[in-house]
Amino acid sequence: MKDKGKLVIWPVYIDKTRSRSNGRIISRKSSVSEPTLQEIGLAAQKLGMAPEIEADKAYPKSWWESKGRVLIDNTAPKTALARKIASTIKDMRSGQTK
Repeated sequence: MKDKGKLVIWPVYIDKTRSRSNGRIISRKSSVSEPTLQEIGLAAQKLGMAPEIEADKAYPKSWWESKGRVLIDNTAPKTALARKIASTIKDMRSGQTK
């Protein structure tokens, strides 16, 4: 299996505009508005998570929207990694670098 040792991060997981029942896995306070695949990939790369972007994939709950997904190294719980990625995206959007 290609995904072995990897976690899937769908943009929905960290999207402030989505509800928990629609797929968001972190708090609204921690999440960002409409994250893009490129932002998630860049944030994961900055955090050393070896991201793989798959743009042609669709989140199963909203299968008609092909927004893609990012595969990252499975080094910690998914919610913790999602929070780190969202935090890094916030920093990138505000112009700060770490």
